[in-house]
Amino acid sequence: MATSDTDINPVESPCINICTLDDDDICVGCFRSIDEICAWREASESERRAVLERAAARGNDIRRA
Repeated sequence: MATSDTDINPVESPCINICTLDDDDICVGCFRSIDEICAWREASESERRAVLERAAARGNDIRRA
């Protein structure tokens, strides 16, 4: 049985234990939405990667503001 990259490198939670939501329900620590945080445990590896991409984009937008 072949081993995929996702088996070797599972997507880790971006949580940095600064669990505070802003007015838009986005965590000020990891930039995930409350819905993304709640769904993380059940999300597939590809869904987790997509969440990380969206969170990174949000973080960049917030830092530029």
